[in-house]
Amino acid sequence: MNNKSMKDRRLMVFEILRGAAAITLALAVATVFIFLCSDEPFTALKYLLVGPIVKDGGGFNTSSFYTILAAMIPTIFTGLATCVMFSAGQFNLASEGCVMAGGFVGALCGIYIHMNTGLHAVLCVLVAAVLCGLIMLIPAILKVKLGASEMVMSLMMNYIIMYVVLHFLNNVFADRSKGSTQTYPFDDTAKIPALVPGGSKLTWGFVVALVFVVIVALFMYRTKWGYTIRMIGINKAFSEYSGMKVGGVIVLSQVIGGLLAGMGGSIEVLGRFNTFLWKELPGYGWAGVTIAILAKNNPIFVPFAAFFIAYLNKGCMLMSTYSDVPSEMIDIIQAAIFLFFAAEQFLSGYRQKLVVRGAQADLAKTETAEGGKA
Repeated sequence: MNNKSMKDRRLMVFEILRGAAAITLALAVATVFIFLCSDEPFTALKYLLVGPIVKDGGGFNTSSFYTILAAMIPTIFTGLATCVMFSAGQFNLASEGCVMAGGFVGALCGIYIHMNTGLHAVLCVLVAAVLCGLIMLIPAILKVKLGASEMVMSLMMNYIIMYVVLHFLNNVFADRSKGSTQTYPFDDTAKIPALVPGGSKLTWGFVVALVFVVIVALFMYRTKWGYTIRMIGINKAFSEYSGMKVGGVIVLSQVIGGLLAGMGGSIEVLGRFNTFLWKELPGYGWAGVTIAILAKNNPIFVPFAAFFIAYLNKGCMLMSTYSDVPSEMIDIIQAAIFLFFAAEQFLSGYRQKLVVRGAQADLAKTETAEGGKA
């Protein structure tokens, strides 16, 4: 193993330890708040920390575990989308709107396109993904051509997308025979089949999500385009000086983000529901931002971060149901995670010592090897 590989390995270990420390401190902050606001803090902590996977009478809760895995499906896609865009230095937050648009378009394809084949669901997902990729061209091109802030543009676009979807849902595609605003049911061929029988919401979308984790990781770390995206995020000025097509790569990164987010939204809707009935932004895009931060923009870590967030959400829901602590505690935990992960100086002293010790060890090995050759 060469010196560079050893250094990269040490830094990866450090980032894992840093992430674990940040999560531990965030949970400690949550624990303090629970003790301050609850009359039964130990009951609340039990449901928060072990409730999602342990039954009240003891034993592993398989049904709840499947629910957690099912909740990961859309957030894995939005986490991957955010990782790609953040890696290019693009603080684009439009994954939230693209999830809703992707779910809506996938639903319409499942209703109005009729196919007697298993490829129906694939077509619905692909159409939704392509549309959301095209949507992401708007902030990307405005960023490249006019220097507009992609953060402001994407935040505005989320609500534009939401109200456009609601307009068509309410006035064009609603099933008036129902008591609430929703579309007509999807064709059975358009639905994502369950991965686990017995009424579980865990679908084959989970497997697709894991496949795309591998695809995105290979793209980001084993292709020229992925290297260019990461280099632009590290140093845009140097990338321009070295002749990289910065504008095109910025557009590419945001289009890929839209494709992934739209795919996640359509898979979620076609796998979990029988009709489209979202009347507000679902929140998966915001969760994707937290997941990307937890994963340090590394696609391989996205499933683990998504599992952590899904587990916390389930724990907070149980805690609010069986104790006097509100489910909004998840917002406090996520805010604390943001705080520690965004703090560049958090454990920076330990990181510096690790780098110095590693460099000294590499130097000693080099000198020993040279002495042996002599």
